[in-house]
Formats: sequence, structure tokens, C-alpha cells
Amino acid sequence: MSTIVQGLSLKSAKTRLAIMQMIAKVGRGHIGGAFSCTEIMVCLYYGGILNIDPQDPLRHDRDRFIMSKGHSVAALYVILADLGIIPAKYIETYGANGCPIGGHPIANIPGIEIDSGSLGHGLSIACGIALAAKMDLKDFKTFVLLGDGECCEGSVWEAAMFAGKKELDNLIAIVDNNGICATDFVCNCVCNDDLPKRWESFRWDVYIADGHDIEDLLNVLHKARSSTNLKPKVIIANTIKGKGVSFMEGSPQWHHGAPKGQMLEQAIDELQRTIKSYERP
Repeated sequence: MSTIVQGLSLKSAKTRLAIMQMIAKVGRGHIGGAFSCTEIMVCLYYGGILNIDPQDPLRHDRDRFIMSKGHSVAALYVILADLGIIPAKYIETYGANGCPIGGHPIANIPGIEIDSGSLGHGLSIACGIALAAKMDLKDFKTFVLLGDGECCEGSVWEAAMFAGKKELDNLIAIVDNNGICATDFVCNCVCNDDLPKRWESFRWDVYIADGHDIEDLLNVLHKARSSTNLKPKVIIANTIKGKGVSFMEGSPQWHHGAPKGQMLEQAIDELQRTIKSYERP
């Protein structure tokens, strides 16, 4: 394992523990989806993918990151606090009266571009940002993270058609493909086995990645970012909802909620063991 991969794997493990502690403290939160996208978020923010400056989060030439699956924002909060973009006290007081951050992103928080959480809107907004950048001859990229359950929304495919037609080659979508939506497995709700072909049909370049393999994710993200063709790009990142805690993994029960008592002790123990495994030389 390379030093970079080991470092980002350790960062992912520590991020999950921080998410768990933040959500468990208030007894509620969308923990399953936050865990499934953790490596994706870590690679974006620490892996040299997003062009951002934590000291100047509104820099005009920054890359834009849109968290369309806004219910998973706990992962983003932890990262923004770790980078110093938002105060650490926001994490410590999450869920308390007067704390500025809540269960879904709002744009008045530094590092957050749009209000989100009403699913199906983020890709359309990202298309507008990407088109405006091309019209203004700006070279920043726009990234948007969607859930596979969110891709049931018709507005997602309207935006996908628009992006393909307008050749928004500065737009990169990532689908957190964990197979579970709010209450059930996605395959029990809609036919989702042809997701890559569906994106291809709308004139997108499609990449497939293991959403928990840091090396694979970095390679695919760099390929998508550096591509010079005129198509928008989408990365189907195959993930596991609740990744990192054995009793949460792959269970629709953990779309929302927080473990308590012995379950919380077990979850924290498992997450701490993972951290220790990456801290070893």
C-alpha cells in the first residue's frame, strides 16, 4: 500500500468515527449514506482532485462541489471542519440550539455551494454552473455527488440530457451506488441494473470505480478530470451503505438513525480498530 493510499484510508477511517460520534450525540442523522460516500469525499478533498483553497473557500476560480444527496452532509461537515473551513465547534455542537449546521446543507455555511436535500435538484444546478463557466471562459470544474436512489428522479435525467447536448465537458457527476434508498433496496423500487448504459445514452462518458478502494477511486477521478473529450463525465462508484460498521453494512435500516448502548459501543470499537490498522507502519 502506497503512503498516499494508506494516508487517505486512515483519513477515511477517522472521518467515519467523527461522523458516528457527531450523529450518536444527538441520536439522529443519515448515517448510512454518509458512510457509503466517505472515501469518495476524502479523495475529492484530500486527494488532489478538487481545486479549492481552505483559506479562501470562495476563491473565484475554485472548483464547485455540489452535494446533491444532501442528507449525507455529515461526511462533508466533518471534512470542512477538519480543513478549517468551518469551525470545529460546529461539529461539537451539532444538533444543539443555535448551531448553524443541520441535517441538510445550506449555502450560508462556508464550503457549501447550494441548499440541498430535496433530491433530484443538484445535477440541474451543477449543469447551470458548468454552462455559465463555459460561457464565461472559466476553466474550473463542477463536481456533483448523487445517490443511486436519487437517480429515480426524472429531473436527474432531464439534466443529464441537457448536459450531453450542451457538451458540458467541465461537469463530473459521481453516483454513490450503494443499492439502497430511504426505505428499501433500489432494485425493489425501479430497474437500475443498466445505470452505466443509461448515462451513456445521454452522451456521457462513464467510469466505474470501487467506491471504497482509495487507489481505484483516485485513478478514476484523475482520468475523469483530465479527459479532453467534449462529454460530461459520470463515475458510478459502487459502495456499501453503512460501510465500516458490520451491523450497518448493506442494511436499509440504517438510512437514518443512530446506534445506542451496546450497539454504539460495538460500532465505535470497530471504527477504532480500523483506524489502528492503518496507523501501523
